[in-house]
Amino acid sequence: MKEKIESIRRAIGEGMLQVHDRKQLFELKMQFLGKTGEISALSKGMRDIPPEQRPEAGKLVGEIRTWAEEQFAAREEQLKTEELSARYASERVDVTMPARFAGTGSVHPVSLVRQELIDIFAGMGFDIYEGPEIEQDYYNFQALNIPADHPARDMQDTFFIGGEYLLRSQTSSGQIRVMENKKPPIKVLSPGRVYRSDSDATHSPMFHQMEGLVVDRGITLNDLKGCLDEFARRMFDEGTKTRLRPSYFPFTEPSVEVDLSCCNCGGKGCRVCKGTGWIEVLGAGVVNRRVLENCGIDPDEYTGFAFGMGLERIAMIKYGITDIRLLFEGDVRFLRQFKG
Repeated sequence: MKEKIESIRRAIGEGMLQVHDRKQLFELKMQFLGKTGEISALSKGMRDIPPEQRPEAGKLVGEIRTWAEEQFAAREEQLKTEELSARYASERVDVTMPARFAGTGSVHPVSLVRQELIDIFAGMGFDIYEGPEIEQDYYNFQALNIPADHPARDMQDTFFIGGEYLLRSQTSSGQIRVMENKKPPIKVLSPGRVYRSDSDATHSPMFHQMEGLVVDRGITLNDLKGCLDEFARRMFDEGTKTRLRPSYFPFTEPSVEVDLSCCNCGGKGCRVCKGTGWIEVLGAGVVNRRVLENCGIDPDEYTGFAFGMGLERIAMIKYGITDIRLLFEGDVRFLRQFKG
């Protein structure tokens, strides 16, 4: 028994020299003090010792167990101290070193344009309305004089979710919601994200629109022209001119495409405007009688005009951006140019 105990004592001492962390210490402790450990085996073997020798043997086993527990406890405290010291060393901060400053962010060019447009039209008395992005077919198409079999639906590759719901392809749906719940006079601006299945250097499947609507007595195409002239002067420069060209939209009649004199060359002709001196920026027109009727507004008493523009388009013109994909890549080298 004494020889076995001395052997265990030596084994524990030698094992302690090989222990470098608390995991190794735990494994060594279980080897001797665990339920199947060597010291536990000594206690279980007491029944094989003659009765007259058991008291002395029991004393020896108790002493080795106490000694082993003290050794393991002392070594664990030592390892805790060493680990804590190593952690403090790794986390040490030299307060005399210069601070690291993260680069400051900048407002996205589309957000800059959006806020500038809101400021411009709010100054002309427009209220702001943001409709839902998941829209019903009725508000996105039918109420805007685009029934299910209308060929104008082919002009927009729409993301349908299921049933009567879709990702809105135009913020014009917000105009319908406003006219349903508010009677003239109406003067509202509706900005927001829209979605179409289209993607290339000048198109994105998700982009931003801003549409304006004015409904009141005696509204004419001249009022639209005056409103857009003010927008052009304030958004670009005092010398910017607008030009209206006949076009077609199912929700306006008459409809026009609106061009701005090229802000790069002043209308003389350059690479940006492809030598024409004009850049197409938005669509507009006088609100179609059927659209007013769909919203419960008498078209014999009230008339109105509406316009819609892509914010990415405006940002690309204003800041000379040639590829719409740059606006969605999140490259800080690109975005940093718009700081301030």
